Amino acid sequence: MFKRLLRDRNDGYLIKHSDPILRAIPYIMPKRYDAQVFFSDTLSLNHSEKVIKDLRKEKHRVIFLHVVLAAMLRTIVDYPKANRFVKGRRVYARKKVSFSFAIKKSLDLDSPETVLKLDFDRHATLLDVVEQVNAAIEENRKEDGKNKADRAASILNLFPGFLFRAAVWLVNRLDNHRLLPKFLVNASPFHTSVFVTDLGSIGIQPIYHHIYDFGTTSFFLAFGTKRRNVLGGSQTDGVKKIKQMDIKIAVDERICDGYYFARVIRRLMNYIENPDKLLIPPETIGVDNEIR
Repeated sequence: MFKRLLRDRNDGYLIKHSDPILRAIPYIMPKRYDAQVFFSDTLSLNHSEKVIKDLRKEKHRVIFLHVVLAAMLRTIVDYPKANRFVKGRRVYARKKVSFSFAIKKSLDLDSPETVLKLDFDRHATLLDVVEQVNAAIEENRKEDGKNKADRAASILNLFPGFLFRAAVWLVNRLDNHRLLPKFLVNASPFHTSVFVTDLGSIGIQPIYHHIYDFGTTSFFLAFGTKRRNVLGGSQTDGVKKIKQMDIKIAVDERICDGYYFARVIRRLMNYIENPDKLLIPPETIGVDNEIR
């Protein structure tokens, strides 16, 4: 137990790579922005749109953001190495599955924005995610609704510039040496499994978003507006209309090998296109087999 306390963090378990190249990469690329790689794909939405409409008929307040979050959660359950992060040139398996995403307090142009970070149960279904996310959004859209991130930012904003810079430097130093207090890790939206941005809600296409070096995020996922395409069919079928959406992902390549990443991305795409698979709990919960 004492050895584990010395090598682990309050939010992660130390990984011992079986591949010596993977162990060396954090020393070769110490910054997260050195190691970010980008992925883009186009999703077919015909089936997922039907599932969402059917759930809405049953009075569930489902939007596409819920599907993306639930799909990412189930993908991490299936492929737990996707829930790793690098800090202080060490690789860790995250203890929780957490997602961060920004919301506007209202749809007004000048309305303030806040970032939510939610921890999810690995056994959660799509409807569990819907309920949890909607409750959090409603709470934070109240006039006086402030989450941990808002309160921490409000305190930092009281500092003059040189103290603000010193505070961020100190947080980074403590984080690199596994000494950052748990309450700060819990408050920070940058200490999260995946950062998600819904750009479709503001009417634009997705962007390739950088991964923050501050914190421990290893994935940044962006999706945008939907579009209708017409495909030529056979003489009997005629033309076929399909609904599509682009999705763009930035990942920290240091956490696992490329083949594993490819499996993660394919599984994520499959779950987003077939969200009915997420209506039942997972049969098994994956375990990272390289935890030291």
